[in-house]
Amino acid sequence: MRIMGLDFGSKTVGVAISDPLLITAQGIEIIRRKDENKLRQTLARIEELIVQYEVEEIVLGFPKNMNDTIGERAELSLEFKDKLERRTGLPVTMWDERLTTVAADRAMMEAGIRRENRKEHVDRIAAVLILQGFLDRRSMEKETAEK
Repeated sequence: MRIMGLDFGSKTVGVAISDPLLITAQGIEIIRRKDENKLRQTLARIEELIVQYEVEEIVLGFPKNMNDTIGERAELSLEFKDKLERRTGLPVTMWDERLTTVAADRAMMEAGIRRENRKEHVDRIAAVLILQGFLDRRSMEKETAEK
């Protein structure tokens, strides 16, 4: 079993996949589209990855505003969640992604990646941070339940 993490943006979707033991997240690709409203190819590619990696669950970044309200981007993410669930039949969990893009950018800065090259990696790294946060919380909850 594996879990897929997605960072849904206006023109890209960063994709990460867990290892089979659900311990770590690895970034695998960025799905790009020319038009924000054209999701058919994006959903088809996600389905291909689900089959390839034997994914049984999806975690989707939920871009809430810093004051915990739901804005336009979050509404679009909820619509995308519904489309994913209908198309794949898999459960989709929304994960608060506030500051993941900032953290991804900071990690690339610390790794010495030049500013002009960061944009091509940020969505994949954000997807990794979303999924890793979910996996870490799940692991902590499991440990707490076993005590």
